[in-house]
Amino acid sequence: MESDHEYCVMNTTPKIHAMIVAAGRGSRFGASIPKQYTLLQGQTLLQHSVARLAESAYIDKCLLVVAADDSTAQTLSFAQPIYYAVGGAERWQSVQAGVEAILNAGANKEDLVVIHDAARPAVPTHDIDAVIQAAMLEPYGAILATPVADTLKQSYLAANMLCNPEYEAASPHKPLNAQPKLANSKSGHNTLHAYAQKTIDRSHIWQAQTPQVFRLEQLQQVLSYVAEHNLAITDEASAFEYLELPIRLVTGSRQNIKLTYPDDAIVLAAILAAQS
Repeated sequence: MESDHEYCVMNTTPKIHAMIVAAGRGSRFGASIPKQYTLLQGQTLLQHSVARLAESAYIDKCLLVVAADDSTAQTLSFAQPIYYAVGGAERWQSVQAGVEAILNAGANKEDLVVIHDAARPAVPTHDIDAVIQAAMLEPYGAILATPVADTLKQSYLAANMLCNPEYEAASPHKPLNAQPKLANSKSGHNTLHAYAQKTIDRSHIWQAQTPQVFRLEQLQQVLSYVAEHNLAITDEASAFEYLELPIRLVTGSRQNIKLTYPDDAIVLAAILAAQS
């Protein structure tokens, strides 16, 4: 795919298609069920996320991309019409399967697809509309994101320094000459710890969210590039970045957190209660 970043946005209004990726296992969450089926405020995360998309005037149905062995999604009731596709082992493979399903259902390649995480049930409706409207004016797409507010540290791994008599000379640029013997080590093996190496300039750092909205044809092409070159990506915008294709950042809400760890459920429950 080539781009000199000189472009004109097409005059026709594209149709909007919605996709929720719900094929993951959520291993970091540590529950016995996939995290999209965690109950908050009487509904699963997946039901909440579908309901949020349904509140947008741009979206009238939603594709759910689920695991091949998922037996739960089709037992649930949703706030809008649903159809299904089977996902893959990696997120990008699930999105690729979703794109094919949307195109096979009759979508045009110039249409837009709204991709949302099942584990982000608290995204405000006005943010969904804002990122869709922004994507309509872009040649490739737009994503919700928030500027990073926290101080960011780059780390390195090293054995416990206080246990080593030479720790004063230790640094990531001047490694220890001898491995320290850990006083509290029961296994007899040295343990590595994270140490702060430097503070990262956060002035241009954003935290990506979903929904992420792209033109179907371009998304299909960049995902094929990911597959061909065996690239590791954690969101769809990353695929465009590999090809240096501009994706617009739309400032989202800090309420739009993702359920990743058990503590996140406490925060999300409070947010959903406040929003209702």
